[in-house]
Amino acid sequence: MPTLAELQARSTAARDRPAYGDGAVIACDRLVRIFSAEGVEVQALQGLDLTVARGELMAVVGASGSGKSTLLQILAGLDVPTAGRAVVAGNDLLTMTAKARLRYRREVVGFVWQQTARNLLPFLTARQNVLLPMQLAGSPARRARAERAEALLELLGVADCQGRRPDQMSGGQQQRVAIAAALANEPSVLLADEPTGELDSETAAQIFEAFRTVNSELSTTVVIVTHDPMVAGEVRRTVAIRDGRAASEVLRRVATDADGQESLEEREYAMLDRAGRVQLPRQFLEALGMEHRVGLTLDADHVSVWPDHHDTQA
Repeated sequence: MPTLAELQARSTAARDRPAYGDGAVIACDRLVRIFSAEGVEVQALQGLDLTVARGELMAVVGASGSGKSTLLQILAGLDVPTAGRAVVAGNDLLTMTAKARLRYRREVVGFVWQQTARNLLPFLTARQNVLLPMQLAGSPARRARAERAEALLELLGVADCQGRRPDQMSGGQQQRVAIAAALANEPSVLLADEPTGELDSETAAQIFEAFRTVNSELSTTVVIVTHDPMVAGEVRRTVAIRDGRAASEVLRRVATDADGQESLEEREYAMLDRAGRVQLPRQFLEALGMEHRVGLTLDADHVSVWPDHHDTQA
């Protein structure tokens, strides 16, 4: 067991660490969102902690009602948290004024909806849909706007669609034009809500490739909320939300062995939130019959957790 002096040293080291989320483009600290419906309060987010580094390409997954869509709505500036802290590219989403929130949605974040028809104005061409956000933001140089619109459509492989309206494009083409429109004002973060939900698997793969292109070529931070295992399995980092908190995280990296052969390594972690809470995977709890309470032991370099089988129920 560690000595008192060792525990005190660890506590001092913890106090000297940088502030939570320092340097991250997204930092959610003990985020809470409570909805009231017919006199009943529902906690969609229950003290969620999450940081996203600048330039990341990541996915957020979770069952229906887990809180993942609520989180995305808050990050997009479409909803306001009840308590906690949420900062995106230096913007405090809890204290933001209505005017600042409008600017934030136009310039700091881009958003792609699941429904292809919701992303684009049906009476505008692809080129006009990409130009519109820049015009609304007051970008003064007409030529610069035109050049950026054309460059984004080219980057996303839909340059040939620039003169077409949405009803003249396929679902995949519409989503790629929607990504271009979301990137028009060079946002710090691109958010996507189930962007492949209405597409077949082949088209979904093309849309995901578009997100990878955006991430690698423009260094845009991309956060995708999805239930699609193909999308979740392709990103470098996947965060799973359960019961309004970040429950687990999967990190993936390409490893090279002694023979020069590359392989994808994948490792899953339980998330430790700012209050010191850990959500153990349900299959672990069921396998060992863990409920009500567990035993803990602090060892030199790890914590042991085991089921308590003593009958303590009255």
